[in-house]
Amino acid sequence: MDYNYDFPKSKFYEALITGFFVGFFATVICLTFNIAYRTITGMPSSAFINVSVLIFSINLLFPVIGIIYYGFLSAFKKPDVFFIVLFLVLTGIFAWRSQFVHRSDDHLINSEFRTLLTVIVLILGLSATIFVPWLYNNKKFREGVL
Repeated sequence: MDYNYDFPKSKFYEALITGFFVGFFATVICLTFNIAYRTITGMPSSAFINVSVLIFSINLLFPVIGIIYYGFLSAFKKPDVFFIVLFLVLTGIFAWRSQFVHRSDDHLINSEFRTLLTVIVLILGLSATIFVPWLYNNKKFREGVL
């Protein structure tokens, strides 16, 4: 018996699931970087950036980014251009501001924390900027995942 569960999906659903999907892979990349960076530098564990925080925050953030992308799809004729520009600007601002975070009185821990935070911000920002519009518009992704 051949079951065909294919049904028309809304733009909202597709944008939301694209956000989930990109968020899953961004989480894996951030976790891998976090572990590698802490191993290489010997940076102690942190209450601010740890496995739990990365998993929950990223997987809550990216569906919201998918919803924002849906808003751009509904509001603009060229949504990808506006979305990419906005998220490039936001990524730049957050990466720049992360350089001013004061985590500790120890200069080394402060410097290591800033580097960790900045790279995570860049991973997340560039993942949203590049992969949300690209995957949403990718025919194979739409057929295979969505």
